[in-house]
Amino acid sequence: MGKKYIEALKQIDRTKQYDLTEAVDLAVKIAPAKFDETLELHVKLGVDPRHADQQVRGVVVLPNGTGKTVRVLVIAKGAKADEATAAGADYVGAEEYIEKIQKENWFDFDVMITTPDMMGLVGRMGRVLGPKGLMPNPKSGTVTMDVAKAISDVKAGKVEYRVDKQSICHVIFGKKSFGTEKLVENATTIMDAIIKAKPAAAKGTYLKSVAVASTMGPGIKVSYK
Repeated sequence: MGKKYIEALKQIDRTKQYDLTEAVDLAVKIAPAKFDETLELHVKLGVDPRHADQQVRGVVVLPNGTGKTVRVLVIAKGAKADEATAAGADYVGAEEYIEKIQKENWFDFDVMITTPDMMGLVGRMGRVLGPKGLMPNPKSGTVTMDVAKAISDVKAGKVEYRVDKQSICHVIFGKKSFGTEKLVENATTIMDAIIKAKPAAAKGTYLKSVAVASTMGPGIKVSYK
């Protein structure tokens, strides 16, 4: 552990569960890095992700955005490609970009959006895109005929929450510079979405634990009762 991390850790009561506003305010104050750190929400759920009927996954548009500049690649042809260009996509194309990814290992984008008719081509890259979290999916709104809306949502601050193998959702909810009020609003929006996404098959306690942390800072437990 670095000196700054240890100093930040000393300012947290590890036995306490903080109110969300209090936790976010503390995370902002003790963020140790000189750059504008990203705030992250970590939610442990009482689900078994090995079962298809206990998956927790969805998207939500944060009211105050993420603070990140998102680079969007759209795989489409014809009128949909023109629509994507007009909507502000950073890269628009079809086979040429698929070839660029496969042959040049090119990944200068954050989100890939595609139309359903192009999934035959895109699907071949599942082994490459999947591990990087870049594979388009209808559930996340990145496989759609309304490419303009998909681009607008992503640029406006749409984030995806998805339970991992450890039954945890890790979601970013803004930058340190946003200030506590905007960050709490974003975090509350995410929590509301995760709670509403509770699978019918999930038994027992759904919310196991909640914590917030900055990019380089320690986790702070949040009272979620």
